[in-house]
Amino acid sequence: MLHPKNTEIYFTLNNGNRMPALGLGTANEVEQIPETKQAVKAAIKAGYRLIDTAWAYRCEQHIGEALKELFEEGVIKREDIFITTKVWPTHWDKADESISRSLENLGVDYVDLVLQHWPLCFNRVESADGIDGIDRNPTHEDGSPNINEAGDYLDTFKQLERMYLAKDPRFKAIGVSNYPVEYLQRLLKECKVVPAVNQVELHPFLPQLELVEFCTAHHIVLEAFSPFGATGAPLVKDSAVEAIAQKHAGDTNNVLLSYHIRQGIVVVPRSVNPKNIVSNIEFVPLTKDDIKTLNHIGLADPKRFRDEPFAGSIPGFGEK
Repeated sequence: MLHPKNTEIYFTLNNGNRMPALGLGTANEVEQIPETKQAVKAAIKAGYRLIDTAWAYRCEQHIGEALKELFEEGVIKREDIFITTKVWPTHWDKADESISRSLENLGVDYVDLVLQHWPLCFNRVESADGIDGIDRNPTHEDGSPNINEAGDYLDTFKQLERMYLAKDPRFKAIGVSNYPVEYLQRLLKECKVVPAVNQVELHPFLPQLELVEFCTAHHIVLEAFSPFGATGAPLVKDSAVEAIAQKHAGDTNNVLLSYHIRQGIVVVPRSVNPKNIVSNIEFVPLTKDDIKTLNHIGLADPKRFRDEPFAGSIPGFGEK
């Protein structure tokens, strides 16, 4: 039986727009940032139609260069790809400015989705080696995050909501990232627009079943980053993942990606290796028992691989 490629599968957001199930993540290590351009070109030519980025990744200009060349070469049209960017906590009260800057860097007139990157408010601190002169992760002298205590994390989403309801042409959907259930509950009580997407770290070592159930019940599409467990891809070496891959005559990478797609979850693995990017497109038809087996890996001892130093400022974020 033939199955569609991961790159051929789409999910419908709660506003009716369609989002590809597989995308390219671009949150690369600093030394790999210049390679983002070629990674994007390789992904698009391999069939990817979702590019996930953010101001804080420092790579939007490289993505813009790749897109310009792809458009000029006739490989793809703007309307055929789905681009996501994000508003970082340093711009918690300047979402409009953040969106405009990202569009300029990307060289496009609109993005398909804007996410609030973290439910936090940072003070804007000037930095000579920062992004656009702004320190990405401002800290106090003791190393603690420089949180703006007067700010309300929900203000950022409310700004996005106002622009969305006013039919701002610069984006088509809004959502959040790194929101635990408690924060989503408050958002749904105070806001009119239900986020289209919640992007979080999600994989068999961190299945977050409560969050998955909550988002599914409220028609919020989950989007998983670090599907292989971040640097070193530790999940691909897990014995349970290897056994399921052998059962389906597939490879462990595609088992871990299909784990999400099979559940209706968008997944954005990051890579700058063209060979790996191309190899990630094969769908593995996992069964419900396969999903249960993979979930069981992290239920007893969940592990988060991408904890930022400021994540502890979010009550409930550490809950599995």
